[in-house]
Amino acid sequence: MSSISKVKMENGVYLFKLNNILKDKNISINKISRDTNTDFKVIKRLMTGELVKIDIFVLSRVCDYLDCTIEDIVEYKQEIKSNC
Repeated sequence: MSSISKVKMENGVYLFKLNNILKDKNISINKISRDTNTDFKVIKRLMTGELVKIDIFVLSRVCDYLDCTIEDIVEYKQEIKSNC
């Protein structure tokens, strides 16, 4: 079961997918937090999308640790507007 957190923006939606990756790789929040030297709350916010800004240094540490891309963790989907 997918547990992607969605954050609606004015012209689209952000999808936060870190929870799925951690489940797939059987990695706990505590473990990734400890291994990447990243505060537990920061990891939790990357999972839920409850953040104001994304620290690219944290994101790069998490991507390196999980051997994934930024798009695997957070994705932006622009809303398609009709001209009708």
